[in-house]
Amino acid sequence: MKWLIVTGDDFGMTSGINRGIVQAHRDGILTSASLMVDRPACQEAVTLGRECPALSVGLHLELDANDPGRALAEFDCQCTRFLELVGAVPTHVDSHHDVHRDPHVLPHVLAWARRAGVPVRGFSGVHHLHQFYGQWGGVTHPEQIGVDMLARLLDTEVRADVTELTCHPGYVDAGLCSGYAAEREVELGTLCDDRVRRAIVQRGIRVIGFRDLPAFATSPGEKAMT
Repeated sequence: MKWLIVTGDDFGMTSGINRGIVQAHRDGILTSASLMVDRPACQEAVTLGRECPALSVGLHLELDANDPGRALAEFDCQCTRFLELVGAVPTHVDSHHDVHRDPHVLPHVLAWARRAGVPVRGFSGVHHLHQFYGQWGGVTHPEQIGVDMLARLLDTEVRADVTELTCHPGYVDAGLCSGYAAEREVELGTLCDDRVRRAIVQRGIRVIGFRDLPAFATSPGEKAMT
């Protein structure tokens, strides 16, 4: 059996990103979101998340990997902030620009995650599918985040057991300071396209959220995370 988690990163970055993630959840295939707890729209994101009880909400860390001591302090503060905002541990942990993979930071993140029973992107039994992205070299490539490309990724990258597809849906608004901008609205349209939902059904893939993970996946050599 193949299970697919669809995670929207940057939840809380701006109101436009929040609206896009919630729309992709309600009208599309998105099942999880990763919250940036130090951004201006994070409280709005938490409120919207509570209105979507099926949405799994995890922690999207922002760390300064160039200063390991500072990065560890930031990690601890952001974990505490998440608990204060959401009232529960995150359903998953990942990071902006994958900085949690830095060797100075990763052991600390993994140790905390083991204690909390929380999967970390790239370090659990979940295969990470990151190719749904519409820019490289500063050039936009909308064909890489269209319906046809997503269907191809479903065929070639979604494996037996559980796969996480990461995405960045949203609306561009005045508060967005990111080089990845117009692509977010293209992603949103793709995630909400009925052809994508049909493609998932035709391939026998079941869409789940991180909160459903203990029932479906186990890390190699570890017990199912709770």
